[in-house]
Amino acid sequence: MAKYKSYDYSQSVLIPVCLDEQLVPGSLEFAIHTLVQTRIDTSVFDCRYHNDETGREAYDPKILLKVVLFGYSRGLISSRQIERACKENVVFMALSCGQQPDHSTIAAFISSMKGEILPLFRDVLLVCEEEGLLGGTFLPWMGAGFDPMHRKNGAGRSLS
Repeated sequence: MAKYKSYDYSQSVLIPVCLDEQLVPGSLEFAIHTLVQTRIDTSVFDCRYHNDETGREAYDPKILLKVVLFGYSRGLISSRQIERACKENVVFMALSCGQQPDHSTIAAFISSMKGEILPLFRDVLLVCEEEGLLGGTFLPWMGAGFDPMHRKNGAGRSLS
């Protein structure tokens, strides 16, 4: 009779992950993280939040910007897809510093940026390319009419 290693799904496993080590220099996620943290002025978002005296603390716009830009670079244009990635994908977890914004927060953030998100995304990628931070990453859909704000459903009708 054959012998197999035993397994037990109820066994607890602790997997230590250093979020900083998931952002490998030369990768797109590292480039987005570095640029958003050090070179992009996010003070323009301050006027959009009115919670300085009352209300819940908001997610830092840098966190939301990083997950949205990285999500777009990976073809995730739905706020629900980005939300899921922040819970399941270790690179998204590293970019969001372990925070898990829900889809309505992500969608509201994208909507509040209206025409700013695509030029910002383009500018981030151009700076990454100029500084050689992409490490040879090829983004085949760039310039191919990618517009997450006006994507279409299966019948060819605009969802916005």
